[in-house]
Parts: sequence; C-alpha cells; structure tokens
Amino acid sequence: MIIIPHGGISHAGNEEKQMSETNACPHCSERKKKRTAEEQNALLRRLKLVEGQIRGIQKMVEEDAYCPDILIQVSAVSAALNSFNKELLACHIRSCVSEDIRNGKEEAIDEFVKVMQKLMK
Repeated sequence: MIIIPHGGISHAGNEEKQMSETNACPHCSERKKKRTAEEQNALLRRLKLVEGQIRGIQKMVEEDAYCPDILIQVSAVSAALNSFNKELLACHIRSCVSEDIRNGKEEAIDEFVKVMQKLMK
C-alpha cells in the first residue's frame, strides 16, 4: 500500500483519514490539496516520465527482451517513483505541515511521522 499525502489514492484506516480531515491546513481540504501550477507541472512531468518508462518495459516484455535489460529498466522506474515521492513530500512539508505547525496543530507531526513510517517500509 502506498500513501500519497493529500491527493493520492490511499487505503489508510479510518483513524488516519479522520485525523487528516480534521487537521488540514488552509491549502488542504477534505484530503485534497490545491497545488500551484508549478508544483502540479513538476509532479505531472515526473509521472509522465514513469508512464513512458512503464510502456517501454511493457514493449520489452512483448518483444522478449533479455531479462537483465528489463530489470535495469524496472530499477530506473523505481528510482523515478522515488524522485516523485521526494518532490511530493517536499511540497507537503513546505505547505501543509509547516502551516499546521505554525497554527499550533501539533497533530500534523503525528500524521507526518505515520506517513514517513509507511514510506520507509
């Protein structure tokens, strides 16, 4: 299960959902996050790169490519997804987490810790 803070598909438990919904920063509402055009473009650019890489891997499988060659491409996709997560996490920390902490919502730290624990599995 992958949790993408404020905006991704999540299979989080009810407790985590309720905590996030009640403690959302002004930029966030009902587990949605209004991103700047720059933030959105940077994230979408990374996802489109991953999409292209996945399609390339699919074609390699269809064309019976050599297994190690496919594995190298899969590793590249994994690295690209990690870069996406880093970009999204940085945006989340700079806006939602910092805003909540400035507003005295210490629960934001607990939510952030839980997200980090899941990402670091």
